[in-house]
Amino acid sequence: MNKVIIIGSGPAGHTAAIYAARANLKPVMFEGMVKGGIPGGQLMITTEVENYPGFPDGIKGPELMELFKKQSERFGTEIHSADVDEVDLSKRPFRVVSEGQEHFAHSLIIATGAQAKWIGLESETALRNRGVSACATCDGFFFRGQDVCIVGGGDTAMEEANYLSGMAKTVTVIHRRDSLRASKIMQDRALNNPKIKFFWNKEVIEVLDPAAGTVNALRLRDTVTGEVTLHPTQGLFIAIGHYPNTEIFNGQLTLDENGYIVTKPGTTQTSVEGVYAAGDVQDHVYRQAITAAGTGCAAAIEVERWLAAGGLH
Repeated sequence: MNKVIIIGSGPAGHTAAIYAARANLKPVMFEGMVKGGIPGGQLMITTEVENYPGFPDGIKGPELMELFKKQSERFGTEIHSADVDEVDLSKRPFRVVSEGQEHFAHSLIIATGAQAKWIGLESETALRNRGVSACATCDGFFFRGQDVCIVGGGDTAMEEANYLSGMAKTVTVIHRRDSLRASKIMQDRALNNPKIKFFWNKEVIEVLDPAAGTVNALRLRDTVTGEVTLHPTQGLFIAIGHYPNTEIFNGQLTLDENGYIVTKPGTTQTSVEGVYAAGDVQDHVYRQAITAAGTGCAAAIEVERWLAAGGLH
């Protein structure tokens, strides 16, 4: 019987583990998360991280996560490099199944994260973090004074286009339709921004040039006429949404219309008592390592107090 099991090993999961371990909760972490997740979270596929406090010269994403992990282990977190295949939240103790073995805990912290949706092109994958990004807040700084493109038509795309316009030379929004899905206020803000232009009825069919190891152009296809054109650019940002890693919690926790775990305002508590959610799995607004770490801290503190109140700590 465990006091707390943590599912997920990104900034939220490891911060929760550090706080829980220091509170003598002897946390058990499943590093592999759930189907489709990435052990270590999105920072494992991020090259340079320059906006995490404490690293004035920046740090590689995987290096930062290795430091998180070492700190978790230093305080005694038991880490399993395995996926979680099934959970049962219908009664306490909660049951977690991993690699055919059952594990039980009085409380659970879910930190399984979310993943960016990609177009799905081989060239896009080859140039990810080499000019292709899914986070303007994370990577926009590297494109100061350059021409960049962004794919998408929703609020996130317009927000990121406006953000990029503050540092890039020009921002071109590529949208496969002839109108935006974004809210009126976000549309107006982008449409009235002199540094943002729009390519309507266009889709990216190839990112050039993997052979050069950097982005220098996009091959576009007109969704109406089928005409193929080449558009020079130094960066491509994908803003077509994210999906949270919550599949195994379907029907057991309250999720919003996009699949994110719903938490009680001002807390990390989910709809099931004793189950807490931290990081991007419950945050579709900020999606930053620092905010994920903050909610991981909050989840561990809330778990410790809940266990103490129930005489389980």
